[in-house]
Amino acid sequence: MQWIAIALGGAIGAVLRHLIAIWSFPVFENRLPLGTFIVNLTGSLLIGVAYVAIVERGMFGHEWRLLIMTGLFGALTTFSTFSLETVLLWHNGQPLTALTYIAVSLLACLAATAATISLGMKYL
Repeated sequence: MQWIAIALGGAIGAVLRHLIAIWSFPVFENRLPLGTFIVNLTGSLLIGVAYVAIVERGMFGHEWRLLIMTGLFGALTTFSTFSLETVLLWHNGQPLTALTYIAVSLLACLAATAATISLGMKYL
């Protein structure tokens, strides 16, 4: 049942991400990646609500956590998970680890993307 919850949430999140991208493209074309910004901001806001309701308050069962937090928000945006993990590090008394995680994640991911684009353009 857990795999089904994740898959169902993931399918919904992926479709929502696509619909938001379709909606935002004609408005901003290539001038601003508004669709990505919207899903990242929305996912980051909603994962906070989901965390409190599901994990802290126990309002819903484990399958709902998997469907919403792992599946839906995981497919909509992984930035929401990154945001939650960073905030939890900070709240757990690890502000230096949180700041390091932010810096390393941002720099490493940008560098990885830049490097693979460069290599891909050269070798593919």
